[in-house]
Amino acid sequence: MDLQTDALARAGCAETFTDVVSGSKSSREGLDKLLKYIRRGDTVVVWKLDRLGRSLKNLIEMIQVLTDSGVGFKSLQENIETTTASGKLFLHIFGALAEFEKELIKERTLAGLKAAAERGRKGGRPKLMDQNKILQARALRQSEIPIGEICKTLGVSRGTLYRSLNAISP
Repeated sequence: MDLQTDALARAGCAETFTDVVSGSKSSREGLDKLLKYIRRGDTVVVWKLDRLGRSLKNLIEMIQVLTDSGVGFKSLQENIETTTASGKLFLHIFGALAEFEKELIKERTLAGLKAAAERGRKGGRPKLMDQNKILQARALRQSEIPIGEICKTLGVSRGTLYRSLNAISP
């Protein structure tokens, strides 16, 4: 975090807002404070593009919110500034390239799944254990072996074990 805040200070930022949360969190206290603080004519400066948006879609939406509010955007690492025409162009090019990469990954994943299916492989874990494993699990449970050990022995997760034991009555 120090690297980023030092770079923002060198860039002349009057205020710094930070978040230290998981990338999957949609609510970010620092971002919320920033959005309440900014005024028309301000420029939001980030150390890197991914510091503002958690996904490409989220980043583009966030920059659109800033633009609609009359607020500029600048990323120090990518040297992008939406207050200039070339900065807006580069942002859209990066956005298009990121979207293209995402689609390529999706296509490769689907092709891999299709190839695996053609070889008879199904993805994911089994929803329930077979009858033989269920009988083994019941026997192990009666001997008071810890659940973790039973799961390890049978090669299943706790969820699969419990679902299987509950699905078929003794």
